[in-house]
Amino acid sequence: MKSAYEDLLKAHSLSLTSVRLAVLEALGRQPHADAATIFESVQSRITTASKQAIYNNLNTLVEHGLIREIKPKGQPSLYETRIGDNHHHIVCRSCSHIVDANCHGDMPCLSPVDAHGFSIDEAEVIFWGLCPSCRKNQK
Repeated sequence: MKSAYEDLLKAHSLSLTSVRLAVLEALGRQPHADAATIFESVQSRITTASKQAIYNNLNTLVEHGLIREIKPKGQPSLYETRIGDNHHHIVCRSCSHIVDANCHGDMPCLSPVDAHGFSIDEAEVIFWGLCPSCRKNQK
């Protein structure tokens, strides 16, 4: 049975490799995963997969706009398949839990006072705070 990921790769003229499909499937199961987590997931299915293959595929998928890379300060890059809607993220300062934060309205959902002549189509924001669980544990 053909998966939606196969169609997605074909639509972007990317080859259908087992590692590439496994990377997308891993991200579909666990959004906001780092490369190490993705590697563990892929290697559990494809024992010959290397870390370099994971990094190469993540870079290719980001370059072709199939996945998004999130770079929280002081943490490894995270990846997700949710693209194209310009949502943001909220990260817990204590446990590093990350969740999506939807925007109000159209893209970009934030606008600078002066765009300096740029045609802006995206804004990237990471909100920081304490998740409910960490707040509860602090009390």
